[in-house]
Amino acid sequence: MTATADLIVHNARILTMDDESPRAEAIAIAGNRILAVGGNAEILPLAKAGARIIDAGGATVLPGFNEAHMHIFGGSVGLGQLSLMGVKGFEALKASVLAYAAANPDKPLLEGLYADYTILSEEERVTRHHLDAIIADRPFVMMAPDRHTAWANTIALEKAGILQGRDVGVGNEIVMGEDGLAAGELREGNAFGPVMALSETGGREMLGGATGGDPAHVTPEQRATDIAVIKRGLAYCASLGITSFQNMDGNLYQLEMLQEIEDTEGLPVRARMPFHMKNFMPLSAIEEKAAAWRARFDTDKLRCNFVKMFMDGVTEGETAVFVDDYSHKPGWKGEPLFSAEHFNSIAVEADRLGLPVTVHAIGDGAVRMVLDGYEAAIEANGKRDSRNRIEHIEVVHPDDVPRFAKLGTVASMQPPHPPGSAGLPLEPYLTYIGRERWPFAFAWKTLVEAGAKIVFATDWPVSPLAPLSCIGDAMTRKPWADDMPDHRLSLMDTLAAYTRTSAWVEFMEDRKGKLKEDFLADIVVLSGDIEACPATEIAALKPVATICDGRITYEAP
Repeated sequence: MTATADLIVHNARILTMDDESPRAEAIAIAGNRILAVGGNAEILPLAKAGARIIDAGGATVLPGFNEAHMHIFGGSVGLGQLSLMGVKGFEALKASVLAYAAANPDKPLLEGLYADYTILSEEERVTRHHLDAIIADRPFVMMAPDRHTAWANTIALEKAGILQGRDVGVGNEIVMGEDGLAAGELREGNAFGPVMALSETGGREMLGGATGGDPAHVTPEQRATDIAVIKRGLAYCASLGITSFQNMDGNLYQLEMLQEIEDTEGLPVRARMPFHMKNFMPLSAIEEKAAAWRARFDTDKLRCNFVKMFMDGVTEGETAVFVDDYSHKPGWKGEPLFSAEHFNSIAVEADRLGLPVTVHAIGDGAVRMVLDGYEAAIEANGKRDSRNRIEHIEVVHPDDVPRFAKLGTVASMQPPHPPGSAGLPLEPYLTYIGRERWPFAFAWKTLVEAGAKIVFATDWPVSPLAPLSCIGDAMTRKPWADDMPDHRLSLMDTLAAYTRTSAWVEFMEDRKGKLKEDFLADIVVLSGDIEACPATEIAALKPVATICDGRITYEAP
């Protein structure tokens, strides 16, 4: 008996991302798999009685977006926080904070996101005194877009127990003022973690990234609240056409909550989670936890099968690690979170166990250290298809560009992140790295032309999550000067970095990332033709329908 379709999308401009059959008009779904892809006349007769039929109206249909770098718990919490994106100047900041405080009288900690490093001006750095002048009687903290720096008012610092300062470990800093008290600027997770713990979630959304650990005590009510928060975030992902995400912080608490959602109602988005390895953890944790979690969470909907690490911080916070000195600060290159010997031992052990590694590395010095570690793993264990990654690669040293292809290292990069893109200011970034490094900053095209595989993502909530906005950012990026390279990729290469290659990097290229017979039915229907759309208007396109695992997870009103 010929199989019949439960769901058909037709009258579409389908970009299958399958080189063998790159375009089609219609697609049929049976259960959670793609039954057939082809012409309208060929596909429509496959519909069984009562099948759902979606007329795409000539719009683009793609494999569901695979967001290759995000933070589901923190992003979900952020949906209810104050956005300071685009806010400039003290008076505008004051108005935003006071309106948010008035609308949220019971929040134990007022939290703002996307506070630019130059939110006051390009000359004046935020202190607790600025924030006290806005609101002094309630704890307030605001995060930089990169979520590596925060600024808190005095009462928040007092309640967190860090107004007098504290040792927060290598690569982290509570900036101190001339009066011997914390100035208000908190660099990296160990520094701002005590403030975030004042929130209604107790900072639980930060633990997977900031400490790699699990919350010590969670009441059933708190857990129920956290699950509701994550559900809201998952629904938001689906509304943006996302059918898979790869998380970049991980702990058992998040995994078990996602498993509960899958067991009770089904995850609307596929999740890949890491084991987060921190510099204070014993090497044995990779086998005892990472490998054990891989065995426990191993389905097409929820998997935990890689190790995530941080090698450095961020340039604007002066915690990124460079080969040569910061241009504005002679004698300072940054301080790595792992020694070369320590990182190499982790890379070798993870590779021995068949666990891919992905590492946050912003500066070219950190990038080099990670590449050295991956090379050490090859020398120790032999060459294998590891699909190790480096996240961000904001600056790469020219000597290291060919090493990506040589070592099989994937470049995981974020189109909304280059200064001057997505509304971000150029300073202080350009001054900090210096003009001689500009050509090798966010060097997508240089890496791809040298043979590197590339995946794109947003790093939500560091940047807004919408993949179409991110793709628009990738296609409209402008060089910082006339003599600088244009790092934009073609539209098809950019779409591949959000679909096919993102599936490949997680070893699922045999069943997702393409619209192909018998592949998993993960599909997004757009509101228009992305190929006919000017690059400046791509971000205005919207998902009309999202289908994950054969189930419609989102439909536009």
